[in-house]
Amino acid sequence: MTLRDILIFIALGLLIRGVSRWPGARAWLLYLVSILAVFWLQPLSPVRYLDFWLPAATLGLSALGWVVTTPTGQRSWRANAPALGVLIGVVLLLELTRFLSDNGILTAARPPQFELVLAGVVLVVLLVAGLDRLRLTSGVLWAGIALLIVLLVVLKLPPLATAASMALRTLVDQGTARAAAADLRWLGFSYLAFRMIHTLRDRQNGRLPAVSFLEYMTYLLFYPAFTAGPIDRIERFIKDLRKKVIFRDAPEIGLAGQRLALGLFKKFVVADGLALFALNAANAPQVQGAGWSWLLVYAYALQIYFDFSGYTDLAIGLGHLVGIALPENFNAPYFRPNLTQFWNNWHMTLTLWFRAYWFNPLTRALRTTKKAAGGARYSPFEVLLVTQLSTMVLIGLWHGVAWNFVLWGAWHGVGLLAQNRFTDWMKPRYARLAGRPRLHSGVTTLTTLATFHYVALGWVFFALPDPALSLRVFGKLFGGI
Repeated sequence: MTLRDILIFIALGLLIRGVSRWPGARAWLLYLVSILAVFWLQPLSPVRYLDFWLPAATLGLSALGWVVTTPTGQRSWRANAPALGVLIGVVLLLELTRFLSDNGILTAARPPQFELVLAGVVLVVLLVAGLDRLRLTSGVLWAGIALLIVLLVVLKLPPLATAASMALRTLVDQGTARAAAADLRWLGFSYLAFRMIHTLRDRQNGRLPAVSFLEYMTYLLFYPAFTAGPIDRIERFIKDLRKKVIFRDAPEIGLAGQRLALGLFKKFVVADGLALFALNAANAPQVQGAGWSWLLVYAYALQIYFDFSGYTDLAIGLGHLVGIALPENFNAPYFRPNLTQFWNNWHMTLTLWFRAYWFNPLTRALRTTKKAAGGARYSPFEVLLVTQLSTMVLIGLWHGVAWNFVLWGAWHGVGLLAQNRFTDWMKPRYARLAGRPRLHSGVTTLTTLATFHYVALGWVFFALPDPALSLRVFGKLFGGI
């Protein structure tokens, strides 16, 4: 989100809070604004009309997600038809803006022809009707999860994204010579996919609450958190959406103002200032000497924290403005004495998501699985090795399917394993430190500094797309060439 977007969203948040005195008005306006924001925030694409079709696909997938996750007996189309009608109406009205300007008004570029958009709407309606007749089974839910994962892989794997761009360019009669992975900038899809997978898995486990079409769509598309999280849980979000909001609730409005001011300062003052000299692919080869190399690494470590946590503060502030208390995502992660506590306080909602839907299920599976027929079970260390490494590598791949993100994830996976062994070794020694507070404080300070530097060194892999360049930076940091 740009500064302009944030200011517009603050104004809309005040409007939404203002209509909260009328029952149901807040939920409807949140729904409408979130739909429009999907189109408004989508960046311009060099592929003709793609900046319209990608947001439209977001809405279509979300609508299909509600049908798939809602049991047949709970799909009251009479009650949910108005929300579906508003969704279709907004898409068609946005398409009609092509007659008002040669450029986009609420979209990044001029929308496509009316007949194409109408055909797309009819296709989604037919898919919704077809899925409505399907019996909700675990296989259908797994198919939905598989589709989302395939789309994520295509978007994040450059060769596949480039191939998809070439196919789309051919479809709209554009030359394919300039096709690139960056053409497929599907804004917010990573977070949308994780929220949808959460609802699909919770439906499989029987934990998903009954929600209306409007509530489900608002949860998936909630504009403050759509582009950068946090990843909320639907059961918590719906409670806030359904509660009555007091227009003149001074404490909540004050909290919203504080978080917005803090987020603006973190993102546009601190993070953007640090970005001027933080580690990147352009300045990494040019810096000579360990001192300047460490300065760049420290700057990047601080920049990525203030940038990401700043966006989180803005999302939480905008949420409070409309009566939605989004979960916290950062809690002083660089002041934690070990890597486990760092990850418990860095991008907390992402960590909890992977813990709930990958780490814990895989741990349970390995603990109850034998290595071979009649063989021994996996040892606790083997279980930890597989689960920690795979979880962290997947978190790395979520940022992008590239070797630097694999290395960054593996760096943290190995670090967590080493920290686990070190913690077991230190347990009896920490017990002896209980009566010596100064020594205990000193040890904690040392482990905190060690954890920060381990994390900061890991950012070298994250920041630089070329692993060979990362290794050269490591050489400079420790006195090499």
